[in-house]
Amino acid sequence: MPLTKSKGNMYPWVTHTHSHLRGACPHRCGYCYVQAIERKFENGHYTGPLRLDESELQLNYGVDKVIFVEHCNDLFAAMVPSEWIMQILSHCHFWHRNTYVFQTKNPARAVQFIASKAVQFPQHFMVGITLESNLWHDVMGSAPHPRQRIAHFKRLRAYWPQVHTFITIEPVLDFNPVELFDWIEAARPTFVNIGADSKGHGLVEPDQQDVIRLIELLQGAGIEIRQKKNLGRLINNEVEPR
Repeated sequence: MPLTKSKGNMYPWVTHTHSHLRGACPHRCGYCYVQAIERKFENGHYTGPLRLDESELQLNYGVDKVIFVEHCNDLFAAMVPSEWIMQILSHCHFWHRNTYVFQTKNPARAVQFIASKAVQFPQHFMVGITLESNLWHDVMGSAPHPRQRIAHFKRLRAYWPQVHTFITIEPVLDFNPVELFDWIEAARPTFVNIGADSKGHGLVEPDQQDVIRLIELLQGAGIEIRQKKNLGRLINNEVEPR
């Protein structure tokens, strides 16, 4: 699969995406857009058992790109063999004149690799976590509890103080704004993404005032917010285009 130019409303600051992993993501989150796409096709790249497409390790990444790696899976999910993770990181490390984006719901595993002296991460990279809420929702599938995610995410800077980190609150689910803010402030991310469900999954979403309160708290703490346009549906009662 070639390096793909990033499009859509995922992250406007990402220029390209690429996946080495095939098969269904082990987390099986109920709102996952990848699952929705793959249900329309048979024998898709992201159905069936987890596997590594070794041909993707030969792809020329070039230079001066921001590449979201494994955007359709979770590189640090517990079921991904360590050998595969090391091969993928080595591929990124070789093409060192790019910035790499790794996003996970299992930061404990990411911390394990970052703390290891035997693993070479690329020269320029950022690590993010998905944190839809501070509360557990069944739609989170088999992903670690949000409380576990933030606890391990806070450890990242202890091993790599200069690493850029981010938290993605998307799709935002019902939450306690004060507690979620406390979690985020303690983690000291470089920035926070906030977005709403755009696919009509019927999720348990927060009240308008809770979303506004969280934004106010983050702004007051000087934390950069990268707000998705689709959040307007929750805070301004805007109707999303179909």
